[in-house]
Amino acid sequence: MNKTLLAIRLVFVALCAAGGWLVCYTVQEWDDHRWVAVLVGLLIGILVVLVDMLLKGFSLRGLSAITFGLAVGALISYLIGTSPLFDRGDEQIIFLARLALFVIVTYLCAVIALRGKDEFNLVIPYVRFVPHEVDVPLVVVDTSALIDGRIARVCETGFIGTALVIPRFVLRELQSVADSADPQKQARGRRGLEALNQLRRIKHLDIRIPESEVTKREDVDAKLVFLAQSMRAKLLTTDYNLTQMAEFHGVPCLDLNELARALRTELIPGETLTLELVKPGKENGQAVGFTPDGSMVVVEGGRPYLGQSVNVEVTSVLPTAGGKMVFARPFGDDRV
Repeated sequence: MNKTLLAIRLVFVALCAAGGWLVCYTVQEWDDHRWVAVLVGLLIGILVVLVDMLLKGFSLRGLSAITFGLAVGALISYLIGTSPLFDRGDEQIIFLARLALFVIVTYLCAVIALRGKDEFNLVIPYVRFVPHEVDVPLVVVDTSALIDGRIARVCETGFIGTALVIPRFVLRELQSVADSADPQKQARGRRGLEALNQLRRIKHLDIRIPESEVTKREDVDAKLVFLAQSMRAKLLTTDYNLTQMAEFHGVPCLDLNELARALRTELIPGETLTLELVKPGKENGQAVGFTPDGSMVVVEGGRPYLGQSVNVEVTSVLPTAGGKMVFARPFGDDRV
């Protein structure tokens, strides 16, 4: 528990107990029951602190939404209660009907407002979780981008100068993947958690975690698109289906796979590079290596150098359905 918060709670409970003692000075009949009044004040203070602890995690947006709902409910119940429907009848029955109307309508409006607190976010002047006069570009991150892991390395380079918005339901989905009984899903989920921890260790990176929930797993993509729309943010993902949905709703997307393809080195014939030959090719004498961006290079006559790093010269680049295939040959038979 935060030490400052603990001190404030202790002072509040002490003030409540002191208030019970001081009340006895204003009510003479209670003068003989000072310690009872102190005990009552102490219990009231403890009760308030317990309520405060139960409300842990209740966000300011939720408080604003429920206040708005109570105000709307009170207004609706007042308008109905003062309508001609309650002009005639027994006064006691009319009073009870108005009381029931007030309680029921305010409760329903408060619950509806609390459930739709993300929509309510459009009503108050903090659509971007900061005042409007502070222009902070935002990027909403989905689960697939965290599981991919490359987001942390991209952010470490400083190329992303925006604030990352990671909704609470994305973190819960990531945790559920990490806790899966399937070993493959579990490994992917843990990689996502490691990427999240790496992001938190980046000092210059602004990470925001709004308290947003979804009731069903299939609603996650729709909620991500809605959040990006409401905050006028971009969506960072590696999910093709989510990208298509976002583009349909006019939400700009940042796809890490597209970024990786854009950063691939364009090799041309005559260019030299250093490769580690990791496996034999399909034809006799061939060996295969990979460039740092993952492009495959087939080296003619490279099989004697398997497991070694060699200098190669690009001889041709052939376009294929899956991309480009690069052919090379050892450059002067020089090993590295």
